Amino acid sequence: MIMSLYHQTQRGIGYLPSYQASGIPFLTSSLDIPDNSSEPIVVNFETVSRFIVVTNTCTDSANRPFRFGFSRNGVLGVENNNFIVLNNNESFREEFRVSKIFLVSDSVFAATGSIIAGLTDIDSSNLINNWSGSLGVG
Repeated sequence: MIMSLYHQTQRGIGYLPSYQASGIPFLTSSLDIPDNSSEPIVVNFETVSRFIVVTNTCTDSANRPFRFGFSRNGVLGVENNNFIVLNNNESFREEFRVSKIFLVSDSVFAATGSIIAGLTDIDSSNLINNWSGSLGVG
């Protein structure tokens, strides 16, 4: 019996080579982020992210901050305030493995934003529940 020299490893959430390689580019700009009386918008990734960059692209003279996080309850502050607020022209970059990002305005005014992500080749279904606000993450 001849054994293969190459053992194909299942690409799961802990598959290190997928995070070491350059990310597959994902970009969405001109996101219309609803006011804080509305449901958050959700940006879904087909594969798990390696890193994310979220930017508030508002250029108004009035500040139009928005919240982003990793669960609906997190950005709405249902149990705790598990979100990050970005003011006009601010950006946030971090190496997170997520399958979606939730965004909603931090005021009664709508906002605009963009998201850049480097994606892995790991299907997002491997990240079972993204992250939960009740876990203090989202």
